[in-house]
Amino acid sequence: MVVPAEMLRALNVSYQNFLPHQDWHLDKLYDGLPDLGITVLEAVYSRYVVDLNRAAKPPFMGNFWQAAVPRQTAYGKPLYRIPPASQQVQNRIEQVYRPYHQTLERLLQERLDQFGHVYLLDLHSFAGPIQDQVCLGNGNGKTCSELLIAAVDSAFSSQGYQVAHNHVFNGGYITRHYGEMPGVESLQVEFRYHNYLNLEQLEQERIPDWDIPEFYQAKQNIRPLFTHLVSSLLTDAP
Repeated sequence: MVVPAEMLRALNVSYQNFLPHQDWHLDKLYDGLPDLGITVLEAVYSRYVVDLNRAAKPPFMGNFWQAAVPRQTAYGKPLYRIPPASQQVQNRIEQVYRPYHQTLERLLQERLDQFGHVYLLDLHSFAGPIQDQVCLGNGNGKTCSELLIAAVDSAFSSQGYQVAHNHVFNGGYITRHYGEMPGVESLQVEFRYHNYLNLEQLEQERIPDWDIPEFYQAKQNIRPLFTHLVSSLLTDAP
């Protein structure tokens, strides 16, 4: 995930080489989705630069779980030796956050114009005190139909993953905001780190490797999983 050099220099020394709690290597894990006819929009900047899954509203900089630009880590530890000025924060919003959301809205509208109905999956990964392997969040039933969440549950379950609904992760800004668009059903999908990364590496302050057996096994599961999902949704589409 991209972190500009200017930002790295401003971070506390302990975070200049490693920033925890990110969506590690999902670009590689899901890189086969376009082959299945799935449109993919990838976030390339670190969530610490700007979190695309938060609303861009004042205060723009603040709590990791609420603000578009986090001041601390997910664990409440201060990130910055030299906090960014308000104009620097605004620059991140204008140069990274808004272009991403403008592109996402355009893609959704194009697919709506073409098909009349769109399924949006917001793909993330996580670790923490909860033990679920996959967490699906639809705002407690508000952002998508039972058909979609059941189809995604069935797809992950078909590859042996245990799935929870709206447990801790019940859908962030992307899921809730775009789930309000007519014709769009949105669902947040959280894939636990332990499903595809090395457990010992996750205990270290380093970016975990992707070129490992655990990753390849998970990647091998992803294609039939999404093949199952696409087939199911095409069969039952409204």
